[in-house]
Amino acid sequence: MLAQLTASLSALKLPLRLSLPDGGSVDLGPSPRVELTIHDPALLQELQAPRLDRLGEAFVQQRLDIRGSVLEAVAVADRLSSLLVPEQDNGDVLHQPHDRRTDADAIAYHYDLSNAFYALWLDPEMVYSCAYFRHPDDSLAKAQVQKLDHLCRKLRLHSGERLLDVGCGWGGLARHAAREYGVHVHGITLSKQQLKLASERVAAQGLGDRVHLELRDYRDLAGKENYDKIISVGMFEHVGHANLPEYFRILQNQLKPGGLVMNHGITAHHVDGRPVGHGAGAFIGRYVFPHGELPHLSMAVAGLSDQGLEVVDVESLRMHYARTLELWSNNLEQKLDQAAALVDERALRIWRIYLAGCAYGFSRNWMDIHQILAVKPLPNGSHSLPLTREDIYL
Repeated sequence: MLAQLTASLSALKLPLRLSLPDGGSVDLGPSPRVELTIHDPALLQELQAPRLDRLGEAFVQQRLDIRGSVLEAVAVADRLSSLLVPEQDNGDVLHQPHDRRTDADAIAYHYDLSNAFYALWLDPEMVYSCAYFRHPDDSLAKAQVQKLDHLCRKLRLHSGERLLDVGCGWGGLARHAAREYGVHVHGITLSKQQLKLASERVAAQGLGDRVHLELRDYRDLAGKENYDKIISVGMFEHVGHANLPEYFRILQNQLKPGGLVMNHGITAHHVDGRPVGHGAGAFIGRYVFPHGELPHLSMAVAGLSDQGLEVVDVESLRMHYARTLELWSNNLEQKLDQAAALVDERALRIWRIYLAGCAYGFSRNWMDIHQILAVKPLPNGSHSLPLTREDIYL
């Protein structure tokens, strides 16, 4: 079986070396750049149908190890899977139920891992979302500040306005908006660890009079028309398809007439929102973002429009996110010893595969990310937005 398997895999001419449990090795192509060390002999049989989720799971379970670039390993694994596993129609998309407890548990699983762990590979402001690169060689720190400013300029923030930040994370956007634009920010999150560090940074920077952060579910926001502007970055992926109408209704209800709402989030490649193929989406759902669901851009635009919010600007940042994730992955790979002291081996392996896999996935158009700007028209249907986008880029 082994001889037959290695012969068939060698015909693929991949830059891959397999190190076998018996101590031998097989090169599957000239000049291997990646080496997979197989610890579990049973995995050799599974390589005949190498779905990406199974390969990722085998790495998480320490049934195999990777030598060489993890980013390169993901690319080789995708090539292997694409050649040997036919793409299948997964049938109807099953939408998962989302309630307060389910969402809180999912957020805690992902975001409450370790603030110190995230700090190893994020920028100094700990902005855990797609950066904005004005030039290909921009540093991660510079690109993240540019992203924060890009969002604030799109929202046309003015001193004294009230801004709602839904899913405020470690508070980088809230602090930037308050400090640079003089707005009053109300940030909400479901992550206790994020809230703790974000609150400490708000206090340390003397922004307590302009930034109020709290642990709160978006469904528990009270009153109406409380905010001049609303922003949600990297949050609506956790809402769930079934809850999108309620999510957008709440945003519309909290926004003053004439106000703007910005929804920045990852969007699905497929219109029906089904995960990407060959098991990549299944791995993320199982190990990284439980209960996460990516809506397609058309679903997000329809959801906003159905609530009376007029979409006025849409921008894809897909290639920006591919670069962001590549830099995050590189940062983590350079600090593996430090990371191993902060999280267990299983978690570290999940994150190594996740960051590298997403960098590859965004570069290959497996998913996208969009900034969607919408306005709540005044009672007479008008609004005060400029006629062009020139003010964003001045």
